Amino acid sequence: MKKAYGFFDVKAVDEDKRIITGVASTITPDRVEDIMEPGGAKFKLPLPLLSQHDHESPIGEITEAEVTAKGILVEGHISKDTGLDYVERAWKQLKARLVKGLSIGYRILEYTHIKDSYGLHVKEWEWYELSAVTVAANAECTITSIKAYDQDAELRSRVAAMSGVHPEIERALALQKLLKAK
Repeated sequence: MKKAYGFFDVKAVDEDKRIITGVASTITPDRVEDIMEPGGAKFKLPLPLLSQHDHESPIGEITEAEVTAKGILVEGHISKDTGLDYVERAWKQLKARLVKGLSIGYRILEYTHIKDSYGLHVKEWEWYELSAVTVAANAECTITSIKAYDQDAELRSRVAAMSGVHPEIERALALQKLLKAK
């Protein structure tokens, strides 16, 4: 099993639906110098959404995935009323932005070695899960929304006030504008 990691920015939180959106994979080399071709992803929705790649701890499903030349945009939901403490723990970590990364679980189908690098250029791959992770290899793979944020004026105001101080917030706000324009 191979994994590729990225970060997601919490853009909004919907307490009722528990919807998250983000970037699952990009064409940008990750921290281990691998390049994943977004168009090479072979998958069938829904995909399992896991916490920290723990296959015994599913927390929801990825229900939408849009493959673009630059990356794969996803939407999914965290299960509700499961009675499972680990699902509630994962949801609370996402809402609090303690866990901001997304990471794909995949199997390589076709690749080439990248010249002067240890990395692989993965041209075709079977994508079988997505995980919310604490540390991700691809810094561009991020959660872009947890839906309650957009509906909470006080939270939006506090984030806007901090945006000049924290570069990750600046990036999250820029990503939010980009995704809303889409």
